[in-house]
Amino acid sequence: MDIPNTDSDSLLTGLNNKQLEAVTLPHQSSLILAGAGSGKTRVLTTRIAWLIQTGQTSPMGLMAVTFTNKAAKEMLTRLTSMMPINTRGMWVGTFHGLCNRLLRAHHREAGLPSTFQILDNSDQLSSIKRLLKLMNIDDEKFAPKQVQGYINNCKEEGLRADKVEAHDAHSQRLNEIYAEYDNQCNREGVADFSELLLRCYELLARDAYIREHYQSRFQYILVDEFQDTNRLQYMWLKLLAGTSNCMFAVGDDDQSIYGFRGARVGNMQDFENDFNVQNIVKLEENYRSHSNILDAANAIISHNQNRLGKNLWTSAGKGEPVRIYEAYNDTDEAQFIVDEIKILHAEGTSLGDIAMLYRSNAQSRVIEHVLFSANLPYRVYGGLRFFERAEIKHSLAYMRLIANANDDTALLRVINFPTRGIGARTLEQLQVEARAADCSLWQAAVNRAGDGKKGVKGIEGFVALVREMTGQAYGISLSEVAEIATTLSGLKSYYQSTKEGEDRIENLEELVTAAVAFTNQDLGNHNNVDGDT
Repeated sequence: MDIPNTDSDSLLTGLNNKQLEAVTLPHQSSLILAGAGSGKTRVLTTRIAWLIQTGQTSPMGLMAVTFTNKAAKEMLTRLTSMMPINTRGMWVGTFHGLCNRLLRAHHREAGLPSTFQILDNSDQLSSIKRLLKLMNIDDEKFAPKQVQGYINNCKEEGLRADKVEAHDAHSQRLNEIYAEYDNQCNREGVADFSELLLRCYELLARDAYIREHYQSRFQYILVDEFQDTNRLQYMWLKLLAGTSNCMFAVGDDDQSIYGFRGARVGNMQDFENDFNVQNIVKLEENYRSHSNILDAANAIISHNQNRLGKNLWTSAGKGEPVRIYEAYNDTDEAQFIVDEIKILHAEGTSLGDIAMLYRSNAQSRVIEHVLFSANLPYRVYGGLRFFERAEIKHSLAYMRLIANANDDTALLRVINFPTRGIGARTLEQLQVEARAADCSLWQAAVNRAGDGKKGVKGIEGFVALVREMTGQAYGISLSEVAEIATTLSGLKSYYQSTKEGEDRIENLEELVTAAVAFTNQDLGNHNNVDGDT
């Protein structure tokens, strides 16, 4: 293949044959199947540098889309080190960042004020809570996080409220909330993350002048982690690409793990058909692992159906054999791991050089227990230790109230979780009453529930709940008490309606499993809910 000049030759130094093929592809839409550890970031950045160096486009004539700000920053840093260009102003960023930039430039056409503000997830949730209150909607039937997830899911499918099919009264009400939420955001001049992409897509779809301007500007569109794109992101990319621009999509269908967040691996196959892709380059040489690991991974992933297909390999040698230990139970599994760590440490391996991966957060509880018992220090990355997680603390707080209703700390944690309409003002009044009567918050709540005044419905419900839980818990095992605390409290039902609910419910179930070891302990002598022994 002829390279236009010697400067471009230097850019290509060190690339393997498949990487070189991908970087120097002609002006046609292409799919790069990049296996783990195959150098995809290098291919992407070198492709950009090569296109600029060979005069096929200018730094402002291409767009590169990533999924994280960190990836975008790394790409720009690498470009700066590869060639003497000013990357400031280049269209390299995340979907949300690029849409925000485009909407700022065309805010009037998009129906937004020039100073529109972006709602993060927390701000969006607060806005939804405020809306539900204004609409006089029961937030137990329509949990704010459930509503938030519904709205975002609809937007990520490219659907406004009037385009969503509602098959029952509950769905119809959700659509009404969605529509009113949009009205509220428009009045206030704000946009959530999902809105940035949807509003940008709608702008390009209806305004031919703006659409054609960007289509003529961006002759090359490069996309990282293409397997993680959702429906709306792909629709947006198709609009920008038009019929003649070149899309360079880098992804790995074997690494598509974000389906729960709306990612659609089928976009890769749609891309092949929609863009008549003739060039599919497979980056299969791995620079991260030895062949024993790769052979095992290839064998497992080969059972997946509808794969685009590739086979990772390495020249780094076989490495250590992959070992499998089939444990009798989770405790045996954890003990095996700890024994292996002790052997490695005794042989001179630093504990800081040992990593442990587990499939689900709920599995960490047993492992942490055995590590702690063995006096081995550890750190949990990407999450909290098991007993520090919010859902576990909530459950334990309910269990503490069952054992001793006068536990003010436990009561304050869950008196309004899941929400039951007890606000900060009511809690302040309750604390004042408790101090005046020199009693616990529980006793103050009991007194308030029985005084017949208005505004005590939530407190009455809480008092009744704790009494019911305590009555059911009398004389049963600790594991059964844990089941009551996670179920009767409403925690499981609440988390079923949240976006990360599946993981949290797994953790709650693991708490019950943890309590099984103590099922011989009888709670028959605990304090009852009115504080009498």
